[in-house]
Amino acid sequence: MALNLKTKLTLLGVAAAAFVAGAVITGTLNLVPRGEAGTVPTGDLEALRRIGQGFSTVVQQVSPSVVNVRVAKKVKGGGFPGGGGMPFDLFGDSPFGQFFEVPKQAPEDFLEQGSGSGVIVSADGYILTNNHVVEGADEITVKTADGKEYKAKMVGTDKRSDVAVIKIDAAGLTPAKLGDSDQVVVGEWVLAIGNPFELQNTVTAGIISARGRANVGLADYEDFIQTDAAINPGNSGGPLVNLDGEVVGINTAIATRTGGNIGIGFAIPINMAKQIMDQLIKTGKVVRGWLGVYIQPVTPELKKQFNLKSEEGALVSDVTKDGPAERAGLKRGDVVVEFQGQKIKDMNSLRNLVAGTAVGTSADVKVIRDGAGKTFKVKVGELPEAEAAAGGMLGPGGGEKLGFGVQDLTPQLRRQLGLDEGQTGVVVAGVKQASDAFQKGLRDGDVIVEVNRIPVSGGADFNRVISGVSPGEQVLLLVITQGHTRYVSFTFGK
Repeated sequence: MALNLKTKLTLLGVAAAAFVAGAVITGTLNLVPRGEAGTVPTGDLEALRRIGQGFSTVVQQVSPSVVNVRVAKKVKGGGFPGGGGMPFDLFGDSPFGQFFEVPKQAPEDFLEQGSGSGVIVSADGYILTNNHVVEGADEITVKTADGKEYKAKMVGTDKRSDVAVIKIDAAGLTPAKLGDSDQVVVGEWVLAIGNPFELQNTVTAGIISARGRANVGLADYEDFIQTDAAINPGNSGGPLVNLDGEVVGINTAIATRTGGNIGIGFAIPINMAKQIMDQLIKTGKVVRGWLGVYIQPVTPELKKQFNLKSEEGALVSDVTKDGPAERAGLKRGDVVVEFQGQKIKDMNSLRNLVAGTAVGTSADVKVIRDGAGKTFKVKVGELPEAEAAAGGMLGPGGGEKLGFGVQDLTPQLRRQLGLDEGQTGVVVAGVKQASDAFQKGLRDGDVIVEVNRIPVSGGADFNRVISGVSPGEQVLLLVITQGHTRYVSFTFGK
């Protein structure tokens, strides 16, 4: 997880927050001298009033589109010893989020209840929200801004992006205007309208703090917008709105030490959410594009090993046999730097782009291979369920100087590790946690098949190659982990 500050990430599965910002203010703001003590110059007051009026205008425009989503799940009772009152844990391990009255023990079956938010996206009742708000719910009730309540039905959910769509039987609703999240810039104003702690239609203001936040650990597909607008448990599923009153994100989580807002919130970009939403409404499921490659980040060590100019791109650590990439000519060790003309910043950006590409698309994929650029035409396939479960990528990842030991790959070990009968290499054993190899991801049971691009068939080969490495030099391993290969680069003797 990217945040390592003893800070927990809280899914806000109660009331979704909507971010709203004031209308664009035109004209020149003239600075005037400060007045006497206790007074505010008229020009300053007028400027503040204009800003406030701009915020109010957008709130009035967006508020009718923001709803409260209440959920209930039937839970089997587990016995309640000792009698007396039933304790409640408002921030317990509820599948719905962080603001739920969850009996710790109950004498009989009961309803676990929670609350979140959503945003109306069509006049006939389609509502966009978070998967974690409604996942597993037996009952869903929606309360609109005018106080009316409706029973809602599930249209579809996507756990991998934390997006869900529900629908109420209504007409003449006010849908929100969906914007373009690719156009948001760091520093621009946003507002949040939602239902934190069941306080319906709460409005807060802030700015866009960052874009493209990934590796947060909340979903499989992450490209979060970060904001400092105050959002709290109960804001999940609500819209993040720009100064033009357009939804640019769906609020999903906060980083917090206390369970409350500390100014670090995350929203799913509306472009990603809309793409998922359209598929859920049309078919009830999500189909994602697939290249058939396993990828990992380009670390500083791997940059040196592959003689790259930068750490941007996604390193291909494995290619699926007979998959789209292999058929097009991509190989292990290629570094993908562009996809359909878009530069690849890291492996997450590649993954998100491919996932959002229509199946059957003939995509241009530019790679760096042996220092030279090459472009391939890859016909994008459909992500298989098995690949989806595995995640479709591998993360980055050795005697005293190695930090680990190795043993020959015997027929018995091949069977235990699920390897092909003819697979060669050495098995990693006894990795020391203080070693650089461990820190870079090498683990017991990994199978080393190459050292510094040289194949190793057994212990003798491994020892011969590694004997030529001096302390302080970088060692590049190609290892098999759970059936897939990846590169691990570590410092010898560290």
